[in-house]
Amino acid sequence: MPLETPARPRSQLAPELALPPLFTPVRLRELGDAFTHATSIAGERGAGTLVHVGRFDLAEFAVVLEPDEPLRQARRVFYAGMVALADALAAYAQPETEIAIDWPDSISINQGLVGGGRLGWPKGIKEDEVPTWLVFGAMIRTVSMTGTEPGLNPLVTALEEEGFTDVLSNQLVESFARHFMVAIDSWQESGFDALAKNYLARLPMEKGSRRDIDKNGDLLVRHMGKAEVERKALLARLGKPGWLDLKTKGPRT
Repeated sequence: MPLETPARPRSQLAPELALPPLFTPVRLRELGDAFTHATSIAGERGAGTLVHVGRFDLAEFAVVLEPDEPLRQARRVFYAGMVALADALAAYAQPETEIAIDWPDSISINQGLVGGGRLGWPKGIKEDEVPTWLVFGAMIRTVSMTGTEPGLNPLVTALEEEGFTDVLSNQLVESFARHFMVAIDSWQESGFDALAKNYLARLPMEKGSRRDIDKNGDLLVRHMGKAEVERKALLARLGKPGWLDLKTKGPRT
C-alpha cells in the first residue's frame, strides 16, 4: 500500500497546506511516519520537501534541508527548528500561556509536555563532512487520546487542553514553515548568536547561571562563582529524543 496520499480532486482531500514558495508538501496517510519517510526520500526529493501526516490528534511533520557546513556545525539548524516550533505555537496561544523548551528537544505548554523536535542525517557520514541532507522532524499533541481527565497528569498535556481549541494540525505546520524561514533568515543576517538567544530564552530560568550554544551545538553552562564550564553534548541527546515514546512512536504520556 502506498504511503503517500495520491493526487485526487481537492474536494476529496483535507485542505492543502498554504506553505511559503520554497516548500513542497508531501502528505502521508494517517498511519504514516513523517520523520522516517522524510529521511528515506531526502536524497531524492531535496531541500524544502515537507512531509506531513493527515491526522487530527497530532501535528506531525518533517522538513528536508541541504546544509552547506560540515555536520558538526550543520546540526545547529536543529535550534532553528525548535525556535520555529515554539514560535508557531506562540502564534496561536492564549495570553499568558507559557511555552518552554526542555533542552534540547522537548516542548512544554504550561509545564505539560506536548511534543518536541528531532534531527536526522545520513548514516556513516563523518563530523567534518558536509551532509547531503538533514531532516528536522516534529510532533505536537493536539488532542489527548488517553481518556484521562484533563489536569490529572500535569506533566502531560495537549493543545486542546491549553486553550488552542481552534488550531488544526495543518495550521500549526503552516505556521512552523513561516517561522522556520524567519529563523533561518535571522541566522543568515545576524549570525547564529541571534538565533541562539531566541532559543535560550525559551529554556527554564536557572538563577546564577549563563548559557550559550557552542559551535558544535553543545549547551555550555557557566555557573556564578565557578571557573569550569558545564558542557551538555547535543549529539548524545539527539539520538534519544526526550519527548518521544519509542513504543507508541508519539509524545510521551
